[in-house]
Amino acid sequence: MPDWVNAGFQEYQRRLPPHIKLQLTEIPLPKRRASLALDKSLAQEADALLKAAAGAQRIIALDVAGKQFSTRQLADQLDEWLGLGGDVALLIGGPDGLDARVLEHCQQRWSLGKLTLPHPLVRVVLAEQLYRAHSILVGHPYHRE
Repeated sequence: MPDWVNAGFQEYQRRLPPHIKLQLTEIPLPKRRASLALDKSLAQEADALLKAAAGAQRIIALDVAGKQFSTRQLADQLDEWLGLGGDVALLIGGPDGLDARVLEHCQQRWSLGKLTLPHPLVRVVLAEQLYRAHSILVGHPYHRE
């Protein structure tokens, strides 16, 4: 990833308190080649994502068809996720989206909106929005309504 992506993600990761550990696990995309059909590529990515999310209390897919949250609604969702007491896995698919198997394993689908965002930017936006939601929950002035 470009330096600005890592710096942006790490900035919001650093701002979160220790009890909200935002950990990034990158899954390499399967090598694209003519002999590997798209469905097989998505299946390989699905295997890797589901393996990485194994053991999570809740699995949430970032999906354009998912539910959109206002900032306040996301704060409420974060509060609910924290109340589960276990890990929450937020899955961001590759440029071709997520395999149906991944979506079937998810308890929830979250959409960041109808805009198409580049995948590197999604991780920065996700980290910032989680920090913003946390700031609402603790009454920090970062978010101004």
